[in-house]
Amino acid sequence: VKWEEIMKERGLMKELLKYSQYSSNQLNTEDLINQKNLAYFGKIGVGTPPQYFYVHFDTGSSTLWVNSVYCKTQHPLFNPHKSHTYHTHNKPFSVHYGTGSVTRVYGYDTITVSLFFIIELNTRIGLSKNEPGSHFAKPLHDGLMGLAFMPDDDTIVDTMIKEGLIEESVFAFYLSRDDQKGSEVVFGGTNPSHYQGQINWVPAQRNSHWQVTFEGFEVNHKKTDWCKSGCTAIVDTGTSMLECPPHYKGLQVLSAVSVLYLQYVFECSKVNSLPTLTFIMNGAHLHLPPSAYVLQSHGSHCKSGIKQSHEKYRDGHPYWILGDVFLRQFYSVFDQGRARVGFATLA
Repeated sequence: VKWEEIMKERGLMKELLKYSQYSSNQLNTEDLINQKNLAYFGKIGVGTPPQYFYVHFDTGSSTLWVNSVYCKTQHPLFNPHKSHTYHTHNKPFSVHYGTGSVTRVYGYDTITVSLFFIIELNTRIGLSKNEPGSHFAKPLHDGLMGLAFMPDDDTIVDTMIKEGLIEESVFAFYLSRDDQKGSEVVFGGTNPSHYQGQINWVPAQRNSHWQVTFEGFEVNHKKTDWCKSGCTAIVDTGTSMLECPPHYKGLQVLSAVSVLYLQYVFECSKVNSLPTLTFIMNGAHLHLPPSAYVLQSHGSHCKSGIKQSHEKYRDGHPYWILGDVFLRQFYSVFDQGRARVGFATLA
């Protein structure tokens, strides 16, 4: 990616910040940049005075970290020596992701979210000492804010609650599609302008990275036996695709012409004839039309947003990852206080 394009994408945040909306003193909105439907990044400040970084707000992990001066990379780097509120015990740690691993040292400092939403100085933050693979080398990827449901881990949302910065232990995502603007994460509640009707709630397991179960799966509104005994899924804003169990060969019913790197490829002319996929969760039928799970291309072939996962089962059930391909179709709400995830129809 050309450097001029990187700077152009970074400059979008200046415009986005002009239109931040706050529906109450306890509701804080962070605007997100959609990077080609592959990832969504928001701007946070670290330290005093703040040093600003674009980070991935990730429900599939629990750690907050940014690239630091200890890491050799082209990304902006946090310099702890320029923050007069930074302190550390120099405790090292490492975290492994599906696309790489990162080694860091823990420190503590002030975090600024939504420009004016300040989390006080004892917030734990990781300072990276290496770049964890090509996935994290994206132009806007300066770090990661973990939002997983891990109460025993004392996550960033737990810190917000303890400091009284949010009234409700709830945050919610709206993820835009293609070139549309307006992607956001809201802390402390929901933004009713982005959804209509009721929120369909699904229980989540504690300390599970927002793990839910669904009791049925339909293709073109017809029942299948894929989840007749239940399926397990992680609701993960940090995964671009919808990932299905690798032994579900039945996805070939989607008329894929080939499989490339575990991802299905279609003739673009056939997209409109592809079936709607339905996930049945806690009684609610959540529909995913082909326009949601097929990624358009400029040629005659379109890639599917459905990818085979590398894990067949979790807790004895077929294992899915409900990534951005799934989440773009709904307004998604993460209720840490009541241990549940909600999905609502987009406005």
